[in-house]
Amino acid sequence: MMILTVLLLEFFENFYIEDAEMNLLNQAESVQSLVESYQEEDVGIDTVNQLMDSSTRVTIFFDEHDYWQNEPTQGQELAIEPSWFIAQSDINQSLSQDEQIREITTLPNSEEDIIIVGVPTHDEEGAIYVYQSLNVVEETTDQTTDIILLSATIAIVLTTIFAFFLSTRITAPLIRMRKAASELAKGEFHTKVPVLTYDEVGELANSFNLMRRQLNYHITALNQEKSQLSSILKSMADGVITVNKQFDVLIINPPAEQFLEQLKYENDLSNDHLPHLVTDHFNHVLNSEQEQSTELTVQGRSYVLVMTPLYDDAVVVGVVAIIRDMTEERQLDKLRKDFLANVSHELRTPISMMQGYSEAIVDDVAESKEEKQELAQIIYDESLRMNRLVNELLDLARMEAGHIQLNREWIEIKPFVNRIMNKFMTLADDQQIQFEANIDLDHETAPFDPDRIEQVLTNLIDNAFRHTAEEGMITVSVWEQEREMVVEVVDDGIGIAEEDLPFVFERFYKSDKARTRHQSKKGTGLGLSIAKHIVESHGGTIIARSKYQEGTAFSFTLPLTMDESYK
Repeated sequence: MMILTVLLLEFFENFYIEDAEMNLLNQAESVQSLVESYQEEDVGIDTVNQLMDSSTRVTIFFDEHDYWQNEPTQGQELAIEPSWFIAQSDINQSLSQDEQIREITTLPNSEEDIIIVGVPTHDEEGAIYVYQSLNVVEETTDQTTDIILLSATIAIVLTTIFAFFLSTRITAPLIRMRKAASELAKGEFHTKVPVLTYDEVGELANSFNLMRRQLNYHITALNQEKSQLSSILKSMADGVITVNKQFDVLIINPPAEQFLEQLKYENDLSNDHLPHLVTDHFNHVLNSEQEQSTELTVQGRSYVLVMTPLYDDAVVVGVVAIIRDMTEERQLDKLRKDFLANVSHELRTPISMMQGYSEAIVDDVAESKEEKQELAQIIYDESLRMNRLVNELLDLARMEAGHIQLNREWIEIKPFVNRIMNKFMTLADDQQIQFEANIDLDHETAPFDPDRIEQVLTNLIDNAFRHTAEEGMITVSVWEQEREMVVEVVDDGIGIAEEDLPFVFERFYKSDKARTRHQSKKGTGLGLSIAKHIVESHGGTIIARSKYQEGTAFSFTLPLTMDESYK
């Protein structure tokens, strides 16, 4: 608008100047016609004087010394001396060549600009000059300028308002889309851009909303798949770890994290990088592009690593490793082997003795009846021992399989304990061992299987007698603690070595033979294991405390309330 305004102003200024020149030229030609049409010079001049515009001055040169000028109107000071025209050589030269002149110049002795138009007379001996002040053109130009500037101002205001309105309709949706895009970048996919128009901006808003819905759908689907994958990995018992070629961890689950923490702790590593022991195996898989497996022992636990190359369009981009804790399997294999070895060992001795003594009887090695009866008694005792061993093995197998049957009932505690202790009174008198009981309970009865608990208590007391020297002391204590009944058997016998104490409840555990006082009453090594299963099946716990050469204390707990599952 500003450029257009400047061009219009320039155009109208030139237009008015050219119009004024043409008007003066027409007047000069009219004067020329009037002067030449009248025979009498005075009549022509009067006619010219009457016809001339009040703002226009005319000077007629009939020859170089004969001229005429019209009289100025009231208030008009525009006047040029005739001598000035004669002095202008360029003007006179143009007229002498029968040419018209149009010139803008400044009045002599004045700063006022004028427009001069001159035409030669037909006899080429004179000239007619018509001129007027440029102020008239400037006034017209100023009026036109005011009109143009006013129109331009109004147009600029209107176009500004329209542009603001139009830009608001365009930019407002764009601003909302920009804000929505920022929220999309932050993960907020519920922001909707309102569609106000059906033009290109409206189509853009529709496309943006469609894109938002598609992104929300795909991101939700990806999050669900990621959540499912994370849940699957977390619920896996085996460890899973995925690395790229730079050995950066991409995916890992808690079991794998525990494995790496144990491995770092064992190798005194504190950084976040994978241990070299693992990266060496991963690097071997990357180079060979084949599945590999290895077994590692970390912190006393056995782990098997199964490593497989990770492909992306037939290109190996990493390694996926499955970390499986095989400690229990290895321990079960060891227990199976130990069990077979222990059973074989326990059965071999009585079988050998029975075979040897039976051969002695068959071969009549024992001649007297008393000797034969003694050998038969040994065979009988060993058969009882084998029968007891087999029965205990069957009981232990049923208990470990969860097939133990408990007949829980409310039992009076004090008579129950005294009855069991009475079975050992004769043995205590024979060995001169002080055998006492301390019972301090608020409850007189407790729910348990009397036969099974009698088996536990009998085993503990029998072990105490077998490992307590003469004139020793054995105490059976019963008290209440946190709604549980605690039964403890304490002796001041030989005790259990510290290195053997963690294994006393394992199958076939036996103390050192030197600590067994009565070889004829040695056990099978299953009693404490059976006692542990019986107590735990009642919902209690059993522990052992001992100091070598000072004594041993076995204690177990039983609930004083009966659960619904036992009723």
